[in-house]
Amino acid sequence: MRIRRLFVVLFIAAVCKAQVLAPTGTLRATFLENNPVQGRVDAKTGAVSGPAVDLTRELGRQLGVPVSVVGVAGARALIDSVKNHTADIGFLAFDPSRAADVDFSQVYSLSWSSYSVPANSTLHAVADADRKGIRIGAAIGDSPELYLSRNLKNAELKRYANPPAADVLKMLAAGEIDAWAANRQRLIEMAASAPNLRVLPDNYFAVQQAIIVPKGDHAALDAVNRFLNDARTSGLIGKAIDRAGLK
Repeated sequence: MRIRRLFVVLFIAAVCKAQVLAPTGTLRATFLENNPVQGRVDAKTGAVSGPAVDLTRELGRQLGVPVSVVGVAGARALIDSVKNHTADIGFLAFDPSRAADVDFSQVYSLSWSSYSVPANSTLHAVADADRKGIRIGAAIGDSPELYLSRNLKNAELKRYANPPAADVLKMLAAGEIDAWAANRQRLIEMAASAPNLRVLPDNYFAVQQAIIVPKGDHAALDAVNRFLNDARTSGLIGKAIDRAGLK
């Protein structure tokens, strides 16, 4: 009888949690499709993979509901997907400017930010870049761009609307910019096919990766934080990061 009662209690708790996080009966998650720290979208098959996918699938399994994980272009679109309730959760780096629209979970991982520079650049560490006459390029709305816009003291920050890697390489080669700012994983992958490019070895900003929920939805935020606590203890987060091949 006690076992049956315990089963009923656990079942009711799971149902309640599912109603909080997946009110439509499907756990809908979004992530930045061009950010390998969160996830990737296979250009040929459309298949998604990465930490955002692994975490969402495990959360859906615990809730007993199917999942939908979709990559979106840009932080604004991702925030809007959660704010407008077309997604239940989203994977996004914390920034004070974003917290006005959504609530952020605890941080589940940190990703370094650095610069890509031409191979013959005189810049050898991130501290070298913040000086007069240096032009640093960054994608508008990207976490490194938001950070640099508040913290650069001498260098000029040039903002671009999510240019493809090929355009960044052209700008660096032409001397339009002296460095390109992004998370290290993106930079490493870009440099892998560009022998005339190198990534500075250190970090100017550790980006705090988190999960967002609708603003003021304390029940959803509590449920996500409890899940992340368990995912960290069980090793799920570490395994997801390793499986994605993140540096």
